[in-house]
Amino acid sequence: MFQKILIANRGEIALRVLRACKELGIQTVVVHSTADADAMHVRLADESVCIGPPPSRDSYLNIHQIVAACEITGADAVHPGYGFLSENAKFADILAAHNITFIGPSGDHIRIMGDKIEAKRTAKRLGIPVVPGSDGAVTDEKEAKRIAGEIGYPVIIKASAGGGGRGMKVAHTEADLEVALQTARSEAGAAFGDDAVYIEKYLEKPRHIEVQVFGDGFGRGVHFGERDCSLQRRHQKVWEEAPSPALNAEERARIGGVCAKAIADLGYSGAGTIEFLYENGEFYFIEMNTRLQVEHPVTEAITGIDLVHEQIRVASGGGLSVKQEDIKFNGHAIECRINAEDPRTFTPSPGTITHFHTPGGLGIRVDSGVYSGYKIPPYYDSLIGKLIVHGRNRVECMMRLRRALDEFVVDGIKTTLPLFRDLVGNADIANGDYDIHWLEKYLAKEE
Repeated sequence: MFQKILIANRGEIALRVLRACKELGIQTVVVHSTADADAMHVRLADESVCIGPPPSRDSYLNIHQIVAACEITGADAVHPGYGFLSENAKFADILAAHNITFIGPSGDHIRIMGDKIEAKRTAKRLGIPVVPGSDGAVTDEKEAKRIAGEIGYPVIIKASAGGGGRGMKVAHTEADLEVALQTARSEAGAAFGDDAVYIEKYLEKPRHIEVQVFGDGFGRGVHFGERDCSLQRRHQKVWEEAPSPALNAEERARIGGVCAKAIADLGYSGAGTIEFLYENGEFYFIEMNTRLQVEHPVTEAITGIDLVHEQIRVASGGGLSVKQEDIKFNGHAIECRINAEDPRTFTPSPGTITHFHTPGGLGIRVDSGVYSGYKIPPYYDSLIGKLIVHGRNRVECMMRLRRALDEFVVDGIKTTLPLFRDLVGNADIANGDYDIHWLEKYLAKEE
């Protein structure tokens, strides 16, 4: 087991990883920018190292500073959390070159899954169902029209190196295709430095279903069930739940088994999430995230297994602590992402939190690194906390969530709490009757 882990992140996820390390008796080091000197994870860590000014490129994305922090403190492993360098293959390779363990998959697996085109090819080879579309990058309009004609409109054009909804455009007719292709390519080049795009069939009313997987790096793989992340705004998840209200036990076992086998066959090590669009009983692979997800607590709630403990165990060479038959699913869990944003316009709302009170009681968990008097900096993602609620069934979970949201108080800044208070009272949400377009349509009606 590791002696000392450096946590290369900030906010709630840095605190989440720090707590897991403490439970395992592992010393912790956190890195931070000057803007985060008073952050909770900095206060609670055994050691902290300031690695630069507020901009991410000068601090949390500064690989050389993070490696130097490891060498100064004697850290023998790095947990990247999510975001920042968590899916940076170069970072994983550099750590390996310095005999520091990256708590995550190999650089090669990060590269494969970080390239959307190569990821799709790999998924198909591993027996994972994929969305009909181009086999690789689309280079010209003529080729795009041929492919779109074969798979049928509407189609969606996606950046190969994309993420966060950038470089994605929908074409409903051949007349739309030229503009969509040019726009997607331009956005991709500007956002990712790579203008390669590919084409897929556009599903009209799908749900976003993702399967949590783990591999031990030696040919064993397991799944921890699925999460439904269909409530999204601009391709950003807002509300996640497990299990999905849309799946039955047979579908759950089928897609979980496919994913676990694929991870085993790939020789994958650590945590991963295989994401699908789901429509009319069929699953279609869209991407794989080679890291811990923001929404991992809902899986922990229904399985009772600490996924960060599992990450650390696997990375240390200890293998998986459970077999597939050991993983049991219990009840229902929902996570709401609490952002420092205007609940209507979603404009960021940095500033000082004057009062912060979290809900409590059975089945309530709040992952947050903020506190009364904490100043939300304007430089980073607006997520300030996650409310995770667990119940014996979905009805109990929804009622407990309603109660918890009523108790949650954040004063001094605007947050998305009012949005969730609206959602828990909505009939479609109560019935689990929504798709990936539902939230944006709902918000449009409210304007």
